[in-house]
Amino acid sequence: MNGMAIPLIGFAAYSGTGKTTLLVRLIRIFREGGLRVGMVKHAHHNFEIDHPGKDSFELRKAGASQMYICSGTRWALMVEREPGPLDSLQDHINRMDTNNLDLILVEGFKPAVIPKIELYRPALRKPLLFPEDSSIIAVATDSTERLRTELPVLDLNNPEAIAGFISERFLDHHPAATAGNTL
Repeated sequence: MNGMAIPLIGFAAYSGTGKTTLLVRLIRIFREGGLRVGMVKHAHHNFEIDHPGKDSFELRKAGASQMYICSGTRWALMVEREPGPLDSLQDHINRMDTNNLDLILVEGFKPAVIPKIELYRPALRKPLLFPEDSSIIAVATDSTERLRTELPVLDLNNPEAIAGFISERFLDHHPAATAGNTL
């Protein structure tokens, strides 16, 4: 889908499964391995990156259609737009500085046709996604009981093993993945 040399891996699961918790741990593991990781997260609701009382918030709320805030260590661009069709995952990736990334992780965007790892917790009593989504390449679960699949099954509570799976499958020939890191 992305047509880039940068590996793109999605994580699909129902709310409450632990996607963000796992992704925080994976990002740390990959960063420690020397990789530059980009993250795209889909939000199903309005969200704020700054808070009332902050100058950037007040300026945006006053009517700025684009609010760019920057410092020596970080920058963010908030763009206000009228409600309309959602941008595609590729639209969002195109806005990223992919020249400075080795890997892009995606949370959400379940319908996107990209390689995805499904996170599954039987205790949540939600159906599995992989039988209906051919983009799912592995299932990470906290219980393998009653899980029948030919897909690789990963331990959801072992982010190092999940990082290893991603590294072996997507980063073998990537310069940063072979340049002395421990992945």
